[in-house]
Amino acid sequence: MSTDPTQTDEFAEAGRKLFAGAADFIWAASRTDNLPPMEGVEIAFAGRSNVGKSSLVNALTGRKTLARTSHTPGRTQELNFFDIGGKLRLVDMPGYGFAAAGKEKVEAWTKLIQAYLRGRANLARVYVLIDSRHGLKPNDTGVLDGLDTAAVSYQIVLTKADELTESALTARVAEIEAAIKRRPAAFPVVQPTSSRTDLGVADLRTSIGRLLAERGRPV
Repeated sequence: MSTDPTQTDEFAEAGRKLFAGAADFIWAASRTDNLPPMEGVEIAFAGRSNVGKSSLVNALTGRKTLARTSHTPGRTQELNFFDIGGKLRLVDMPGYGFAAAGKEKVEAWTKLIQAYLRGRANLARVYVLIDSRHGLKPNDTGVLDGLDTAAVSYQIVLTKADELTESALTARVAEIEAAIKRRPAAFPVVQPTSSRTDLGVADLRTSIGRLLAERGRPV
């Protein structure tokens, strides 16, 4: 990964411009036969229920209501696709680990997510959101195992980082970076964020701008 500050500034500006433009909900898929055609580059956001996926999507795009947020875990029950300025598709995935949703529903969501991850050739990266207060849990590591097996690139994004002290957050980042060090599909840098304070949100935009450039789709 390049450390050229000039290039980093270019990616930062590309990410800023990308998410400053239009952002529109375009598709919801609850079945594998209802996925949209594969067009352009897609990134997906995965994580446990109530980890803050929808809030982070809204923070990235600077919109309060683009993705539905709820205090009720399990509200997102479909793969929700958003078009970001005609340059990128962002996919908000159903949360995992919400037992109260019922076994059959959880199994259906799991199959949908697995089928999407296996068959999406234009999927550039999955951002796996982890609550910074709790770190990696067994159902998180199960998801990482599946992404490694499917050879799908992923990066860990910590949410609610504003609720930790600086020293505790530094320790959490180091702990997770050590845990994923030998995972073949893991991007080695863990990104802390807070949708409430915007901590790390600009850095995440920069990361996505870099990813698009690497895929030959500069903004």
